Amino acid sequence: MSQAQGPRIGIIGTGAIGGFYGVMLARAGFDVHFLLRSEYDAVVRDGLQVNSAVHGPLKLQPVQAYRDVARMPACDWLLVGAKTTSNVDLAPLIAQAAAPGAKVLLMQNGLGVEDALRPLLPDTLHLLGGLCFICVHRQAPGVVEHEAQGAVNVAYHSGPAADAAARKAVVEEGVGLFRAAGVGSTAMDNLDQARWQKLVWNMPYNGLSVLLNSGTKGLMADAGSRALIEAMMNEVVEGAAACGHALPEGLAGKMLVATQHMQDYLPSMYHDYREQRPMELHAIYAEPLAAALANGKDLPRLRMLHQALAFLDARNAG
Repeated sequence: MSQAQGPRIGIIGTGAIGGFYGVMLARAGFDVHFLLRSEYDAVVRDGLQVNSAVHGPLKLQPVQAYRDVARMPACDWLLVGAKTTSNVDLAPLIAQAAAPGAKVLLMQNGLGVEDALRPLLPDTLHLLGGLCFICVHRQAPGVVEHEAQGAVNVAYHSGPAADAAARKAVVEEGVGLFRAAGVGSTAMDNLDQARWQKLVWNMPYNGLSVLLNSGTKGLMADAGSRALIEAMMNEVVEGAAACGHALPEGLAGKMLVATQHMQDYLPSMYHDYREQRPMELHAIYAEPLAAALANGKDLPRLRMLHQALAFLDARNAG
């Protein structure tokens, strides 16, 4: 690894997402600091390991790791890889770890996550959305399995950037960080539309992997589940259109073909359910369902999927 360069980067939530992108950035020579909770001891002892089907085995050791945010240096960029279920608790940590005028990038799934977090952060911080197109999961403390893809698309949400040119400059800075680390990245103009587009895949596959106890290969191999996935995908497209976001023509079909050619993948919600962690039902289901309904569009299949998942989530919690 070359000598640390550029802005100081903090990783808030060093699980699969934070671990993968943090390791990639650190290996590219950036000054990266990791905030951890339960995995702190393992990471300090053994480092961070990414077993990547794309980049090969990646090891970061030693790791600039912290159990206490007060011990972290102030960071110019904060990448939030934790699940949306913990955002309220993370807000004070983000504010404490941020350098003046820092950029906070939410690398999370779902709709409305930036809207919910914005009131909890200082007005002086830039808030951006990052959509991660990646197949990755946490295998063990400090160990990440990276199966495929990896690009991050970035858009500005809110903050002190005064005009479109200033917002674009912040986004391009973020895109540049990822590209310098060997990660594909593109600037996005419309964050809400991009989040709806990602939901076309996330809403069917995340929930059905839990409900049917199956990875993508099994879901695609059965004619009935494949037809259900396609119908749910089209519901998301209809919900997006009702909210004023016209998604690309034939998007559902293209995603089905791409998934058909992927190796078997268990989405993050499957792992959360199996390990009895709260599932991200609000951001991935409740928010888009409510937004569509507020614009006159009910999404009945997805509403039923959300109701079934809420039952399982409550049973896990109970």
